[in-house]
Amino acid sequence: MTRARLAYMPLITYPDIAPDDSVSAAVAVAVALGLELHAKTFSVEIPRASSALGGVLLDLPEMIRTTEENSVVQCRRLEDLVRQQAGTAVKAECTTRKLAAGLTLDAAAIQARYYDLSLLPWAKDKLTIQDLAQAVVFGSGRPAILVPPSAIPEKINHVAIAWDGTRVAARALADAMPLLTDDARLTVLTIQDEKQLERGDIAPALASSLQLRGLDAQAKSVPLHGRPIAEALQASAAEAGADLLVMGGFGHSRIRDFILGGATKGVFRDLRMPVLLSH
Repeated sequence: MTRARLAYMPLITYPDIAPDDSVSAAVAVAVALGLELHAKTFSVEIPRASSALGGVLLDLPEMIRTTEENSVVQCRRLEDLVRQQAGTAVKAECTTRKLAAGLTLDAAAIQARYYDLSLLPWAKDKLTIQDLAQAVVFGSGRPAILVPPSAIPEKINHVAIAWDGTRVAARALADAMPLLTDDARLTVLTIQDEKQLERGDIAPALASSLQLRGLDAQAKSVPLHGRPIAEALQASAAEAGADLLVMGGFGHSRIRDFILGGATKGVFRDLRMPVLLSH
């Protein structure tokens, strides 16, 4: 019996909304990986606050009611979009949850723990969408794939592994293994001249280990040439023809103040392809 692999996709509607093309791209990734998709839309509940001045200058109750109603409408629209994009290619379940403003990020991270991985539609210019992604990546304990709007893969059978021999890189590799098809190709990427590595042949060593498992794996050394690490990794993955980049997510949180490692920070700042982050 083949077990279903469950993907979780949280979609907020306040104060930012994930772009439709990013949502569509995330559904396409679910289809390409053969995942069962569970989308959760979050509508907002705004606490009522009495203000005499607000009653004179602004109709606050009406503004709150309009905002909440629009949030519900956007939830329904996003659910329709997910179902439409999924079609018959993949099973897609959509549900809605209403939460007070400010509680969504933690709720999404906690709920993500019940799935195999998360799919996170990306928006470069929407801070709340980025905060949601960071909350899930660093708070769920499960791998997550950031999906830019430009990513519409028909299949994902060539995976690039960002490898520096660390624990988080090993964790990311382990999280990616269940997603690999029998005919998958892997390119192991190691950045040179960025930090002291345990030894100089770690990429060939990992490629050899993967080959022992029957996988088509090759090693590739990546020179920085003055580029940010994330740019070098994503560019090298794309040049190799990879459909997905896998890397460890370096960082921790201090009450939503995220301290990110260089490569992780660069991916959040300039996402160019689907990237699986594991923390």
